[in-house]
Amino acid sequence: MRYERITSIRADHPSLAGHFPGRPVVPGVILLQEVLATVRQSLPEGWTVTGLPHVKLSSPLKPDESVTVEVEGEISGDVTFSCRVDQRLVASGVITFSHRSTQVDGV
Repeated sequence: MRYERITSIRADHPSLAGHFPGRPVVPGVILLQEVLATVRQSLPEGWTVTGLPHVKLSSPLKPDESVTVEVEGEISGDVTFSCRVDQRLVASGVITFSHRSTQVDGV
């Protein structure tokens, strides 16, 4: 699978208040929500995201910057992601999945 989506975090997003006054930066968790939204819109039925075992935040993302989220790999193996503003790497990492039929009850 290979998916790409361009998005941005608006300057009035509630997470930016106080992060950081006078020099706002998008919190990493908000950027990761965008990565997961990109993945979830294309997951086959029965599959779910189970982890982000490797994440590297490489460069700050500023409000209203257009960031390209790219996801590549097979859900039965490692799926990698990257987030870029033009050629500048903002974040990268690995996403893991499981299928409902392989999950243990109650987990």
